[in-house]
Amino acid sequence: MQANPYGTSVQGFRAPEARAGLRLLHMDPLLLVATLSICACSIYTIWTATSTDIPGSPYHYVIRQSLYAGVGVALMLLVARVDYSRLREWRIGIYATMIGLIALVLLLGGATRGSKRWISLPFLNFQPSELGKLLLIVSLAGFIVDRGRRLGERETTQRIVLLALVPAMLVIAQPDLGSGLVYLTIATALLFVAGTKWTHFAALAGLGVVAVTLVLVLAPMAGVTVLKPYQVDRLTAFINPTEDPRDQGYQLSQSMTAIGSGQKTGRGPDGATQTKLDFLPEHHTDFIFSVVGEEFGFVGCAFVLSLYALLIWRALRILTMAKNLYGSLLAGGIVAMLLFQIVVNVGMTVGIMPITGVPLPLMSYGGSSVLVTLLALGLLQSVHVQAREVSALKSRQALL
Repeated sequence: MQANPYGTSVQGFRAPEARAGLRLLHMDPLLLVATLSICACSIYTIWTATSTDIPGSPYHYVIRQSLYAGVGVALMLLVARVDYSRLREWRIGIYATMIGLIALVLLLGGATRGSKRWISLPFLNFQPSELGKLLLIVSLAGFIVDRGRRLGERETTQRIVLLALVPAMLVIAQPDLGSGLVYLTIATALLFVAGTKWTHFAALAGLGVVAVTLVLVLAPMAGVTVLKPYQVDRLTAFINPTEDPRDQGYQLSQSMTAIGSGQKTGRGPDGATQTKLDFLPEHHTDFIFSVVGEEFGFVGCAFVLSLYALLIWRALRILTMAKNLYGSLLAGGIVAMLLFQIVVNVGMTVGIMPITGVPLPLMSYGGSSVLVTLLALGLLQSVHVQAREVSALKSRQALL
């Protein structure tokens, strides 16, 4: 049996090794470049920011971040070769796994600063709420496609919102308000991509306003505490950071000072006093963008944001070229997850968004965040690969 130039036999069956190789070639190169470039920026920035954090161990954080990125890229390439459509069949099991992992951290998770968010493993502190973001996208997309002929019904919208609210409330109870908001954003994005009626979004927006009013105003007046005091302070500190400069306003003030001191081209790693002297808190995690601003100035910030713009643009393009609705929903959910975290994290460092502890994707130090983000990008590449293969097949059929 002879093979033709396309790597298929006369009957159209392609050898497994040829098919695997072509799938890697069908990956989106610009998305891959943006991903690897952001990882490289993260490793270098963490190295310059944390070299003096642990005496005698200047490479503690950078070695771990490099390992996380290396393993994550390998997983990304592996996932890109998988047919994402099969995940739809496992939506119930994936959703149950997500709920189980989030509930497990409330029982077994280690407490840090009053929060239970991690399960300690030998090589990293595993954060189930990070993995839950991706699992929510995969499972909710499957549930939406399953009700494809009833997407315009109010019952469908109610079910999807309820399915997102359950894990979101469990995550907020840890407490992790930022990740809980990401879950709700993902659900909203999926409903939008699925073509939900605008009246449903208007009703959801009204319910959101009522919920915020109840949590922040009415419940405290009645003596019921829903959010912890420090969470309320974080959400409101960005409105007037100078009102309490020694508490929640301190982080924001130091962040803005760091970014402002960088001016056009930055002060360089050696001259970044806000970072080196530990005035800037969490400079390798939540406020790593502030480190970029201080060390590399406006030019460095613009470069990093340009890489994110390239990543989001390619992800949106994949959304439009997906071979089916499930692929479009996966891409839409991943775009929403990434874009929300980028906007909130960068916004909080410059004082236009509340401080919620949302990491900057691929830049902030942390194994769970880096690995899950690269898995999500691998899923995006899988959608792109499948779309390219379908397009190539149609082109060959047109020539025959």
